[in-house]
Amino acid sequence: MGWIGRSLIFDLLKRFIRRRFPRVPRLTTTELAQKLEDSKEFHPLVLDARSEEEYAVSHLIDARRIDINSVTLKQALKEPTNQAIVVYCSVGYRSAKVVHQLQQAGFNQIFNLEGGLFQWANEQRSLFHAGQPTQRVHPYNAVWGLLIERRDRAD
Repeated sequence: MGWIGRSLIFDLLKRFIRRRFPRVPRLTTTELAQKLEDSKEFHPLVLDARSEEEYAVSHLIDARRIDINSVTLKQALKEPTNQAIVVYCSVGYRSAKVVHQLQQAGFNQIFNLEGGLFQWANEQRSLFHAGQPTQRVHPYNAVWGLLIERRDRAD
């Protein structure tokens, strides 16, 4: 799939997620990258809402993986409700669900990373595996993996 096809699908996915979770605040990949560069202003807790297998391939630096299926998220976090939090997954759907749940639990500075790790990787932003830089990304499945540029997809 070419750049135009990926771009169109990402646009459609983002619209779908916005409609499904209209009250979920979001940050674009560009906004998050800029905010993380200015670390004086923004020190979010970054949560990865993907599976262990996906996280093991690559993740954002200092991201903490959360198991969205095992315990209530509020119990798992043990963070103050005013803590700035950014949640991401592959494309943004699972993370939007997590942000919605955390909003209902009283968290008020929480954001979904729009486009998720796939868009982050396609923009050639930094990813890490075992503390070392990598360009590989877990494809989630064969269909969703088409959204990752070929050189980045872990087969």
